[in-house]
Amino acid sequence: MSRITLVLGGARSGKSRFAESLAQEHGGPRTYIATAEAFDDEMRQRIARHREQRAGDGWTTIESTLDPAAALPRDGLVLLDCITVWLGNLMHHDRDLRAEVSKLCAALEACPAQVILVSNEVGLSIVPENAMARRFRDEQGFANQAFASISETVFFVAAGLPLKLKG
Repeated sequence: MSRITLVLGGARSGKSRFAESLAQEHGGPRTYIATAEAFDDEMRQRIARHREQRAGDGWTTIESTLDPAAALPRDGLVLLDCITVWLGNLMHHDRDLRAEVSKLCAALEACPAQVILVSNEVGLSIVPENAMARRFRDEQGFANQAFASISETVFFVAAGLPLKLKG
């Protein structure tokens, strides 16, 4: 497996399941960096379901909603899921998205662990009707380009089927 792998896809495309299948190939310690922040009951239930699915499966889970760079382990494999949710958190907390993406890219390049990143491809839909949604779509596209540029391998997942784009 490549040292940095990016897995892109739409909502419910199977990208997280595919990323987790790649991680199963790794025999050493596995760290799951979860970026979701619970703002409502539905999201709290979703997070609890994801925790339950990983329990007993050899994962150490670290929840890092704003600074996943600080949570990167020094060894093993890390699966960071997901860049899109993290960007939404950054927007919600009025952070500089491009600076944060650059910071995370630098940390990933310096991290000796194997890394799998999961991110949504949100640019394949209609143009959003409001400025904030258009800004998010644009920033997500810039972020995906930045992460793809530092990744040795990039996959696009649609309908549960991975397509290798790079590597």
